[in-house]
Amino acid sequence: MGKLELNKKKKKDALYNTAFELFTTKGLAKTTISDIVEKAGVAKGTFYLYFRDKYDIRNKLISHKTGELFFHAHEELQKTNLESFEDQLHFIINYVLDALSKDRSLLLFIAKNLAWGAFKGAFEEKMPDEDYHFYESYLQLLSKNGVTYRNPELMLFTIIELVGATCYSCILYEQPVSMEEYKPYLHQAIDGILKGFSETK
Repeated sequence: MGKLELNKKKKKDALYNTAFELFTTKGLAKTTISDIVEKAGVAKGTFYLYFRDKYDIRNKLISHKTGELFFHAHEELQKTNLESFEDQLHFIINYVLDALSKDRSLLLFIAKNLAWGAFKGAFEEKMPDEDYHFYESYLQLLSKNGVTYRNPELMLFTIIELVGATCYSCILYEQPVSMEEYKPYLHQAIDGILKGFSETK
């Protein structure tokens, strides 16, 4: 990455980090674009190079933060000896759930947006490793596995919607049970989804 590109990335990261801090402390309604650029130390014009308004940065931030979660999960997966797609998928989901359990401000921010809309943005979001894109990584994991799945995008959608819809209440309110109590049932349900999409006889 050249010096100019690196400088652009630093400014965009500063805007992301500052917006996240302000959105999670002051709230979206009370945060202005002036607040964001002043605290980030960039010109207002720089903000508009990347974002239309504060709702645009909020939406892109959800995708960015979601993408980061899965990037770090992917990094940790590389340190394991897990070979089957099923084991790798369960590992990634556990990593994400554990990370959200430890960072409740992140969970509250993305809330029920840990869903398909956020993932579609996360597919294209460039992570610290410029070569990493979550969806491409998912397809690569699938291609190394002996089992073929019908409509892998729809399968991922189903799993993500299930995880996103259930983790919020279990982590934040321990309702109907804690996340740790719920995890075995969640993973059983995911196994059922994988079986339902499998083309293996």
